[in-house]
Amino acid sequence: MAKTQLNVRVDEGTARAARERALARGMSVNRYIEELVRQDTGEVGHTFVDAAADFMKQYESVFAEEFGTEKETPREGRR
Repeated sequence: MAKTQLNVRVDEGTARAARERALARGMSVNRYIEELVRQDTGEVGHTFVDAAADFMKQYESVFAEEFGTEKETPREGRR
C-alpha cells in the first residue's frame, strides 16, 4: 500500500503522550497514530470480524465435532 506523508502540529504534551504510548506498545509513533485512525474509522473492527470469520470457517469441523452442529433450545423453566 502506498504511503502518504502528513505533517501534523500538536502541543508538546500531546506529542510526549504519543511517543510514550507508542513506545509502551513497541511501535513507531507513525504506526501508533495510524492505528488510532483505523480504530476511529472502524477498520480495525472490520478486520477483526473478517479474521474471526476466516478462523471459524477454517476450524468449523473441529467445533462441530466438539460441540455439535445443531442449536439446542433451552428447556422450559430452566435458567
